[in-house]
Amino acid sequence: MKGKVSFGEINKIAIPAIIAGIAEPLISLTDIAIIGNVERDPVESLAAAGIVGSFLSAIIWIVAQTKTAISALVSQNLGASRLHAVKTLVPQAIYFNLLLSLLIYILSAYFARMIFSAYNAEGLVLNYAAEYYKIRALGYPLTLVTFAIFGVFRGLQNTLWAMKCSLTGAFLNVGLDYLLVYGIDGIVPAMHLRGAAYASVISQAVMLIMALHFFFRKTPFGLRLSFNINPQMKGLLLMSANLFVRTAALNFAIYLANAYATDYGKNYIAAQSILMNIWLFFSFFIDGYANAGNAISGRLLGAKDYKRLWHLSIDISKYAITIAIVLIGICSLFYEEIGLIFSKESTVLVLFSSVFWMVLFMQPINAIAFMFDGIFKGLGEAKYLRNVLLAATFLGFTPVLLIGDYFGLNLYAIWIAFFVWMLIRSSALVIKFRRKYLHKTA
Repeated sequence: MKGKVSFGEINKIAIPAIIAGIAEPLISLTDIAIIGNVERDPVESLAAAGIVGSFLSAIIWIVAQTKTAISALVSQNLGASRLHAVKTLVPQAIYFNLLLSLLIYILSAYFARMIFSAYNAEGLVLNYAAEYYKIRALGYPLTLVTFAIFGVFRGLQNTLWAMKCSLTGAFLNVGLDYLLVYGIDGIVPAMHLRGAAYASVISQAVMLIMALHFFFRKTPFGLRLSFNINPQMKGLLLMSANLFVRTAALNFAIYLANAYATDYGKNYIAAQSILMNIWLFFSFFIDGYANAGNAISGRLLGAKDYKRLWHLSIDISKYAITIAIVLIGICSLFYEEIGLIFSKESTVLVLFSSVFWMVLFMQPINAIAFMFDGIFKGLGEAKYLRNVLLAATFLGFTPVLLIGDYFGLNLYAIWIAFFVWMLIRSSALVIKFRRKYLHKTA
């Protein structure tokens, strides 16, 4: 059908994006699974890794929004056949990411204990969290520069290069985790949590080297810096700033969830760490089609092809919901076994099993929210995305969590709050898109 983006064209971007997208949470899941099964302080280690993973994700998601802004501007200029207009913008954005990430590392590493105390961590959990973070955070500059380059790739409608980099990093991390956490008698000392942190940093460095290879060999851009600020830099920074605020609100919700879980006790935060990382894994998995929506919608907007944009929103939503249902089916079949991958502690497993069904139940709603998130990012609608997240977090998630906590629902309160949060996000985006673009398809 001429009025639709073909299934093949969508999947050419979506499938590599899915594989690339799950690599980052796969690194965290690997850390959680391996750390949760160490002999020394497994619950405390798992809790520390979960708290640090949550904070790392929060920071990376916030400052990596320049990736989305770069992708949107590159794809829009590609659709308008004006790629030359962002020739100097791309290296300026990459260097901006580098400087920002170095600043964040210096400040956060210095205040690490204070940061994780704010998560209600104390004693051994706090000590492990601070030690683990100071090493893992060395990967900030590596990851944020890599993400900026991935944004360029996506804007050029290519997610295959990012997939190759991410897969290599993920597999390398799995091998290094086993090697450095458990060690080899007489050859490599067992490094416990520090080993997992070093494994992640090494993997991130390899991913950056590969990303730079594709960037120089396959794209029309370079890293030569022009000190004449590109005219679109202001738009990129404004879009990034709105997305920063949006993602800060998103991560405030995740912070609250982890802070409350930590306050309930070490077994609760251990179970919450597993649930949260599985939720994030699912999110990145489904997000592959959101990446396709991001890349293609920006190009279609640049070409003013609103009819194909409308059909794109319908098709990728169907594909994402299908994936969500498949994930629900697989996890339902292996419901008890999944928890055992991450912990052997019976108390942690009971808490996990009692709530895991809620994580599965919300996946189709998540799929809709993520799809339209991706489309709105490609359209440059960062201000509206910001407002939706602020409303969902402070008018939905937070009051529901406080009410649930008051009635002693504990982990149930956290995941009911997440359900309401995702419901607000998905419905607000669908309504806005329908009102703005349906009449343009006539």
